[in-house]
Amino acid sequence: MSPWFSYTVFTVVVVLASTALFFFTLTRGALLMRGAMGQLTHDAAHVYPIYSNMRLIRLVDWQPIISAILLFQYGRLVSIIAHGLRHDDLQDKQVLITSCAFGNVIPRVVEAAVKSGARKVLIADIIQNELDHARTKLGDYAAHTVYLRDNAVALQRPDASVQANVMFFLLHELPHDLKIEALNEAMRVLAPGGKLYLGEFHRPRSWLLRTLSWTYFKVFEPYGLALWDSHDPVLQLQAMPGVSCERHTAFFDNFQVVVATKAAA
Repeated sequence: MSPWFSYTVFTVVVVLASTALFFFTLTRGALLMRGAMGQLTHDAAHVYPIYSNMRLIRLVDWQPIISAILLFQYGRLVSIIAHGLRHDDLQDKQVLITSCAFGNVIPRVVEAAVKSGARKVLIADIIQNELDHARTKLGDYAAHTVYLRDNAVALQRPDASVQANVMFFLLHELPHDLKIEALNEAMRVLAPGGKLYLGEFHRPRSWLLRTLSWTYFKVFEPYGLALWDSHDPVLQLQAMPGVSCERHTAFFDNFQVVVATKAAA
């Protein structure tokens, strides 16, 4: 084996191991540390440092990184949501984005909503740094947005106050009891006939992807595996009175966009 090949393999292994350690420290590792220190009681205890520390937010929120984490399906998933919003009747209505997300989903959702006639897009997050960071992405659509410090599991919005609600890769990070509360709140604030657009992980069809995903969740995202069975969002949503769902999957069923419609009055 040539020296340059050995050096290349060693370098790749070191980079991958360092990256994995970095993300573990700032995701599940942080939760384990908080649990050991008895710091899992406040509302934002489940939020990883990678989503709350502004320096880390700026470091990680780079489109190529975010796309790679979602196996380069990010754009496709956002396009499904944006396409739905563009075909919704949002004239003079309000749209809610429940929790900020990395990448360009926020500007694309805002653009689609405004072009469909929305009067305002409300962006709600429990972390102020996320809201401050989201402000930097809106550009020409900043005048159409309102930023709210709010909790996805106990929203301060009135009942039936928004026509569409977008929740992008939040559910898998919530403890299981909060998953149910977040979905209840998401549907509560929807007006009759309104739609929830939910982007999330899904149980892969391929056994190889399923094994890799299972390993990923076990190591980095301890709350995510429940989406495969006990807390499948479609099952949770369809159990609510007057809610119908359609599910769109991508990349061998590894990802999903769920569109849940609240029955018209």
